[in-house]
Amino acid sequence: MIQSPNPNVDFTNLSFAPVKTNGIYISYYHDGAWDDGKLVPEDTVTVHALSTGINYGQQAFEGMKCYRRKDGGIQFFRPRENAERFQRSCRRLMMPEVSIERFLDAISQAVRYNSEFVPPHDTKATLYVRPFMIGIGLNLVLAPSKEYLFGVVTMPVGLFFKSGLTPVDFVTTDYDRAAANGTGTVKVGGNYAASMMPNAIAKAGGFADCLYLDPATHSKIDEGGAANFFAITHKGTFVTPKSGSILPSVTKLSLLYLAKERLHMKVEEKEVFVDQLDDFAEAATCGTAAIITPIGAITHKGIRHAFPYEKTVGPWSKQLYDLLVGIQFGDVPAPDGWTLDVK
Repeated sequence: MIQSPNPNVDFTNLSFAPVKTNGIYISYYHDGAWDDGKLVPEDTVTVHALSTGINYGQQAFEGMKCYRRKDGGIQFFRPRENAERFQRSCRRLMMPEVSIERFLDAISQAVRYNSEFVPPHDTKATLYVRPFMIGIGLNLVLAPSKEYLFGVVTMPVGLFFKSGLTPVDFVTTDYDRAAANGTGTVKVGGNYAASMMPNAIAKAGGFADCLYLDPATHSKIDEGGAANFFAITHKGTFVTPKSGSILPSVTKLSLLYLAKERLHMKVEEKEVFVDQLDDFAEAATCGTAAIITPIGAITHKGIRHAFPYEKTVGPWSKQLYDLLVGIQFGDVPAPDGWTLDVK
């Protein structure tokens, strides 16, 4: 049964940080098969100190959100795309796949269990949903585990960047988020661990985050530390980088569709060279956590490039944001198959 928002939680002042909820969903893989899975009140798991997840980084995760509509119902946004991406990540790290049906059932169970923590519609806060898989088998040699844990954690969250739709400054980095022909296209912890130091350096320099360039030539924009990049040309074309080391963002794929089909914009996925920033009137990062974060300026090799919409969100980015968030919260009609009710 779906519960009303918990009156003891201050949903209006949430940050993007852990909040204690009722518990998590867990399922174990032994002898070549998954068990039935269960909901548990704990929010910790116990694994061997020599498990492949701890020692060799054999793990993957997803990031998604659940939204409370005006009518009190709760819905996911494009969860099948997250399920499919999770499968790709698991295959890349030689872990057993979770079927789409099992994935959708697991996240739905976890949300129902914690439905009192889905924020009220008018707060525009959300319930963050984190499916994950880790290798839990004992392995001293470098080899895939024979045992795995699949879990789903949920918690209410506010904005990832507190600036909201106020543009922020980014800086390019000489560090790589992922190697060429590496794991950049899948959602695994190693990519994010590699982003921690560049992100800290960027923030110490007064920037919101860093922007990664392609690992092969460092001449083309890839993405931010935890979000994809897009820009709008002076002629109103939606442009986003095409690269073999970028994580395919569900948010970015949705924006590509909305820009073309709802706003009738020209859209392009192509190589975006960092020396072509003058071509753009607007720039932003996008993702489940960030939604859309406008970029007012990008500093590259010590030179700060400010966009025309440096101080305020650009008109195209604002329209895309309103469309996307409207669909996610059930205020705008969604394309077929984009939302899934939690019942």
